[in-house]
Amino acid sequence: MIRFALKCACGHRFESWFRDNAACEELMAAGHLTCPACGGGPVSKAPMAPFVASARSAERAETEAKLDERLRAALIKLRDAVESSSENVGTAFAEEARKIHYGEAPKRAIYGDATSEEIEELTEEEVEFSRIPWLPKGNS
Repeated sequence: MIRFALKCACGHRFESWFRDNAACEELMAAGHLTCPACGGGPVSKAPMAPFVASARSAERAETEAKLDERLRAALIKLRDAVESSSENVGTAFAEEARKIHYGEAPKRAIYGDATSEEIEELTEEEVEFSRIPWLPKGNS
């Protein structure tokens, strides 16, 4: 097992474990790695200090992998709950959130996509919203 520091196009940094370097490279090349913070890609390796696995670190890695799986399962459950109880407004999220905030559209639960600039503007306008990591439902 080998741990790599990774980063997404948005600049979020995170770590993940792989069977070996080839497995990491293969997943990145196929576009199967996404950022746990924003769900985006592409993902690339970030600079990091070398790490040599020992029996103790392998045990720690196994514990972390179990926690990662539990976290992933919880985030997918959250995604299912959002999808089943909210309206997907796609890329019109910021516009629709504003309309709801200012009483120009009926108050309802919505979800969708927003750019970093739109998120900043909504925050400045004090429009209430939450960001959640939107994980793919597959095993990527």
